Amino acid sequence: MSKKKELVLGTAQWGWTIGRDNAFEILEYWMHAGFRAVDCATNYPINRQPACFRAAEGILSEFVQAHGLGDLDVTMKIGSMDNMRTPDNNLSPSFIQMMGHEYGRILGDNLGCLMIHWDNRDQEKEIGVTLDGLRRVCSELGCRAGLSGVRAPEAYVRVAGNDTFDIQVKHNVLYSDLERYTPWFPSDRHRYYAYGINAGGIKLPGEHYSEKSTYLARGGNPALNEEQVNKLNELTGRYSRETGTAITGMWQLGLTHAAAEPALHGIIAGISSVGQLEDLINWYQG
Repeated sequence: MSKKKELVLGTAQWGWTIGRDNAFEILEYWMHAGFRAVDCATNYPINRQPACFRAAEGILSEFVQAHGLGDLDVTMKIGSMDNMRTPDNNLSPSFIQMMGHEYGRILGDNLGCLMIHWDNRDQEKEIGVTLDGLRRVCSELGCRAGLSGVRAPEAYVRVAGNDTFDIQVKHNVLYSDLERYTPWFPSDRHRYYAYGINAGGIKLPGEHYSEKSTYLARGGNPALNEEQVNKLNELTGRYSRETGTAITGMWQLGLTHAAAEPALHGIIAGISSVGQLEDLINWYQG
């Protein structure tokens, strides 16, 4: 298995299935293991509970301030206006400027990337105005610019000029968005990060779903169809043979699959416990 991918700690469940104390323990273990990259978004967790809007960033900023940190590499995704899974967003330059400087104030030197989150537009003029605002605030804050969940990368590339981006794409054994982006934003110029490597939290055939399962919390149906079962079994066997290590869990399969993709620079891992994090790091580094 490739060991060249950067591991990034995901926070999409913080404030929902992962409480504050658990998140603190996970982040402490993450840092003690030598990792610094963390991914977050204004609308995490996306659990359709308005009271939880911005809960994940609240936990993260509390940890940062309590420990006086200045060496994390945090990606903040901005634009979404709620956590109701709606397409509502604000990508005006003034809003980007406001949110960028707010995160600059909250996170300080820990802010590594400011990323557009969800954009269904395909109008180049509107997108160009958004990118102008993103360039300006990233220059002022000294952070990288990024894209996540844009519907029309072909429209973005025509107004992006020589900009380089961190780009997040859903990539797992059942689905990948890489082919939508890489023709427009080549992976040798832009840094790609995979999210959703566990395919939303589904389990391999025969695996048990816990009461705190992310997949069940999102309303997923654990019954796999025949095509999915066959694909999961085929990939499990192939990667087990190629790595020389038996793959027994979906998280192992997802991590191995992402690590084998040459276009990816990094992998975002959603972790629900310190024990799970320890297993993931040992597996990845072993």
